[in-house]
Amino acid sequence: MKVLVVEDEPKLAGFIKKGLEEQSWEVEVAYDGQVGSSFALSNHYDVIVLDVNLPKINGFELAALLRKENVTTPILMLTALGTLKDKISGFDSGADDYLVKPFEFQELIVRLRALQKRTSDHKQTQNVLRIADLELDLNERIARRAGSRIELTAKEFGLLEYLMRNRGRVVSRVDIAEKVWDIHFDTGTNTIDVYVNFLRKKVDKNFPAKLIHTVVGMGYIMKEPKES
Repeated sequence: MKVLVVEDEPKLAGFIKKGLEEQSWEVEVAYDGQVGSSFALSNHYDVIVLDVNLPKINGFELAALLRKENVTTPILMLTALGTLKDKISGFDSGADDYLVKPFEFQELIVRLRALQKRTSDHKQTQNVLRIADLELDLNERIARRAGSRIELTAKEFGLLEYLMRNRGRVVSRVDIAEKVWDIHFDTGTNTIDVYVNFLRKKVDKNFPAKLIHTVVGMGYIMKEPKES
């Protein structure tokens, strides 16, 4: 499981990170709401642990922002604000669970596992990305456009998934290299451009509505023409 912890107290953030990593979970930490927003919008996480009293963007605002941007990752708010009014504000802003500090670490573990399981069970039945008439079934690893299957290599599938998950956002070649290839980008290679062109031929070539677009000097964006 991959977890994003948004917590401005370094000591507590480190404690949580260490404890979750002992469960063999991958953990990333953001120390303010603005960085937390950037991480959550550009990466995939199984669960987000979110404090409320954060610099720059508070937890309630951040949760609402992520939901507005169609980020469906489960959010557990972990905060010292424990009144009923605070809890209602948390759930209204998009939180899936609410745990008040101080807390028992084992309870945090149990709640995160429950959120992850609930999401996993849901994804087993509804794990399909869609843009216009393009569908990407993440369970069966199949792409279809207008009902016709598109044959993709494993790398092309990963690239298409990344573009679709970031629908409406420009992603740079560096982003693609790090998230799809898991490598640091080498400016001396055109590998990313080559694969995007491969994908375009399969996804867009025979269809009037083009979904993969180049943003000169910046990277690529996946969107319907009407979303421009």
